[in-house]
Amino acid sequence: MSKFSRLIRFLAKDGKTYYGDAILALGVTDIAKATQARVIKGDIFNKHDITDQIAEIRILLAPLAREDVKTIRCLGLNYEQHAKESKMPLPKYPVLFYKPVTALTGPFDKIPVAAPAQEVEGLDYECELVAIIGKEARDVPESQALEHVMGYAVGNDVSHREWQLKRGGGQWALGKGFDGWAPFGPGIVSSRLIKDPQALRISTKLNGKTVQESLTQDMIFGVAKTISFLSQGTTLLPGDIIFTGTPQGVGSGRSPPLWLKDGDIVEVGLEGIGSCTNQVEYVKTTSKPRL
Repeated sequence: MSKFSRLIRFLAKDGKTYYGDAILALGVTDIAKATQARVIKGDIFNKHDITDQIAEIRILLAPLAREDVKTIRCLGLNYEQHAKESKMPLPKYPVLFYKPVTALTGPFDKIPVAAPAQEVEGLDYECELVAIIGKEARDVPESQALEHVMGYAVGNDVSHREWQLKRGGGQWALGKGFDGWAPFGPGIVSSRLIKDPQALRISTKLNGKTVQESLTQDMIFGVAKTISFLSQGTTLLPGDIIFTGTPQGVGSGRSPPLWLKDGDIVEVGLEGIGSCTNQVEYVKTTSKPRL
């Protein structure tokens, strides 16, 4: 499997884009604080080397290049307290949906809100643990599932509840699949460093105020169980990304609802990995699209 400890993809001060192994000061675990990295050469999912070349980080990008991503699977209602706040029964099986690859964006990029999503309130945040598959998996037992994980990141499953629940024809993808609505990063921490993905603190801050705070142990279907289930009869490939659901505290679960607005700053964080900080930006259009 991987040789790296904390995989990042970044634009360096020399103007080039690299994969690298983030260099952090002793005691620091937030990859977002990295200023240097050892450049990685080769296939990050197969044979690669961590070189002695040290590059200065200008900006962190999405940890995986678009061409290295296969699919983006997501789970809904996968935290017990979130299911309760949504007034939904606990699912007997994982609730699966997909996001398009174009939804992926970096840990500091803007969250673009296109004209259709500006028509009515409903824009929401969801902090999530993200698992990245590093080794092909099919019909994997739960006891071996984590052996197929390359590493973990934190992500924000940005959602628009009107488009998700009322305009999607019963499918969630429209309300969760707009461009740039899956920020993740700030890097990928190797599964060698995170032995138990069910023992991590996870949170969201909105304009500096904590609005979600939980532990990944509240997942209904843990990472191992999820991977085992998704691999039954379906091959998971290196580069598959799995957003594993969000805890309680989402805007739609509050009274009154707490919707994201133009200019809001959303920070999602995961223990041992770091944080992604993204600003909501309404896209300005000169004409209204026909739907």
